[in-house]
Amino acid sequence: MTPDLDTKDRCFRALIIWGNLVIACCGIALMAMCIFFISDRGGLYVLVYATGNDSIWRGAWIGLFTGFALFCTSILGMHAIVVSKRKILLAFYACILMLLKYILLMVIIYAFEVASAITAATHKDWFVPDLFLKQMLQNYNKPLPDNLPSTQDQIYVINRITETWNRFMTESKCCGVYGPEDWVKYESHFRQQNTDADYPWPRQCCQQDAMGAISHLEACKIGVSPFLHAQGCYDYIAGPLIRHGFGVSWFGFAILCWTFFVILGVIFHYTQLDF
Repeated sequence: MTPDLDTKDRCFRALIIWGNLVIACCGIALMAMCIFFISDRGGLYVLVYATGNDSIWRGAWIGLFTGFALFCTSILGMHAIVVSKRKILLAFYACILMLLKYILLMVIIYAFEVASAITAATHKDWFVPDLFLKQMLQNYNKPLPDNLPSTQDQIYVINRITETWNRFMTESKCCGVYGPEDWVKYESHFRQQNTDADYPWPRQCCQQDAMGAISHLEACKIGVSPFLHAQGCYDYIAGPLIRHGFGVSWFGFAILCWTFFVILGVIFHYTQLDF
């Protein structure tokens, strides 16, 4: 090989190594993003789980796996490229096997990341207000079933949904999905257990003081502002889900675009090796 070609080859290998280094960093960042989403610091998972479609969490779990796999595989690729020009026969053939493993693993990981990004990108549009409204009306303050041994999951969902809604309405100073009228306009378990004269909406919809006591219960019952929270909770629930789904999906797509060209570069490098 002439000095000019040798210089070009070194530069090309350095470029591929740098590309894999970027993939390794992106893999760590993707893992961190997915861990933050899966940790569910806002306590939103039970609301999504009750809708019967929690695929966005599955997409985040796939993203966590692919982030770790991208990090490990890119390290393997960098090592294989570094030793690909050694003249020792045994090391050379070991390098060829590593490059083949790298290409195969990257193609598999690429397919998983495509699935993760598409799931996160499409599923965030699932979170429409009526979805959470139906779930709230069906499960909030729902009486627990009598058949305890076979309905533990149902009991968990009912208790957690009631607790989560109470927390959201208290902390975010909101009421229902669209507003307090949700509790009056539609039939629900809460409405079956409480009359409009006593509790037209949950007490968590009422303004509270610093000690957690309701400021003016009677004014809240008749809907006097500001003693009743007039804003719905939809933005506080769906907003974080949509933002997190958007971040996981589009960051995943960016990684896919970069990885595609790096894989092509490694394949080209593999074809230029002197077998």
